Amino acid sequence: MFDLIGGGLLGGIFGGIFRLAPEVLKFFDKKNERLHEAIMFSRQCELEQMRGQMKLAEIGAQREAAVDVGVMDAFQSAIEQQATMVKAAGGWAASLSASVRPVVTYWILLVWSFVHLWFGWNSWIAGASPMEVFKMMMSPDLSALLAGTINYWFLDRTLKQRGL
Repeated sequence: MFDLIGGGLLGGIFGGIFRLAPEVLKFFDKKNERLHEAIMFSRQCELEQMRGQMKLAEIGAQREAAVDVGVMDAFQSAIEQQATMVKAAGGWAASLSASVRPVVTYWILLVWSFVHLWFGWNSWIAGASPMEVFKMMMSPDLSALLAGTINYWFLDRTLKQRGL
C-alpha cells in the first residue's frame, strides 16, 4: 500500500514539478527579455538624442559658414569699392587717400607702443615684477588691436593673391 501511495504521490509531485518547471523558466525568461527591451529602448533614445544634437550642430555650422561667406563677400566688395574710388579721384587725392590707412596704423601702433612702454617702465620702477608687468600689458584689448592690425595688413594681401 505504501508503494501505491508513495509511488503515486511522489510521481504526482515530480510530475507537477516537471510540468511547472517550463512555466517558471518562461516567467524568468520573459522578465529578462522585458529588462533587455527596456535597456535597448533607453539606448535607442540616447542614440536619437545624440543624432538630434549632431543635426543641430551641423545646421549651426552651415549657418556660420554662410555668414562667413557673406562677411568675406562684403569685405571684398568694400576693398573693390575703395580701390575704384581711389582710381577715380586721381592725382594727389588718390595719394592722400592711399596714405590714410598706413598713417593711421603707424600712429595707433606708435601711441600703443609709447603708452605700454611708459606703463611698463612706471610699473617696474614702482616695484612690480617683470612677469606681473607683462601680464598687465598683454590685455584682451591689446590683443584685439594687434590682431586687427595684422589681419588687415597681411590677411588683406593674402586674400587678394587668392582672388577672394
